[in-house]
Amino acid sequence: MKHFALLLLGLVSYLIGLGTLVVMLFWLYPWSWMPTTIDSGTPRFPALLAVAVDVGLIALFGLQHSLMVRPGFKRWFERYVPAQAQRSLYTLASAVTLAAILLFWQLLPGTVWDFRGGIGFWAMTLLYFLGWGIAVAATFQIDHFGLFGLTQAWRAFHGIPEPPERFQEKGFYRFVRHPIQAGTLLGLWATPHMSTGHLLFAAAFTLYILIGLHFEEKDLIKTLGKPYIDYRKRVPMLFPLRIIF
Repeated sequence: MKHFALLLLGLVSYLIGLGTLVVMLFWLYPWSWMPTTIDSGTPRFPALLAVAVDVGLIALFGLQHSLMVRPGFKRWFERYVPAQAQRSLYTLASAVTLAAILLFWQLLPGTVWDFRGGIGFWAMTLLYFLGWGIAVAATFQIDHFGLFGLTQAWRAFHGIPEPPERFQEKGFYRFVRHPIQAGTLLGLWATPHMSTGHLLFAAAFTLYILIGLHFEEKDLIKTLGKPYIDYRKRVPMLFPLRIIF
């Protein structure tokens, strides 16, 4: 019964987590047919208060997203939650905090650039989908279902122990160390309509990603050791500079 509950939790968390991410991709882009986007609605608060609310929402997501993957938190969490369920609960908590951003985001006045028309629109749209496409594809080049906790739940259901973590270098990971984050950054900034609110969203998430990667790199060195240290020396973190130049 316990293993079935873990599997059910893993499946539900995966569907909710994936669904919330898909909604965010549509919410972030200026689709005319979407009932709500990052730039829809009317301002409800003065600009400074709206900025404070938006920054607070992103900070809440960032704290949850970063804190729950830290080794110290995981050790504490294992006292109360089976290890096989931790990633599923992380996915579920991430979906909740991301949904809070989508639901309570406050509209900000002002436009930074607007390419909705002509070649600029198509160029930005292409880069938008390219960025998010890279991010999604990169998850499958490691363990997409494990990233969301479904693999761990499936192993628990069948009584299969978790394999030891090992270093892998394939696909996009041969060119940048963090292609998921690299694709996400491209998707965040490539928009035909950059409003003030979208700029705040992109800038705050960029800062969060850079801070998160700083701590993630430290954890990877501790976990993987010399293979990852050598990998850092050979492969750039986010941008394939050796290919560009």
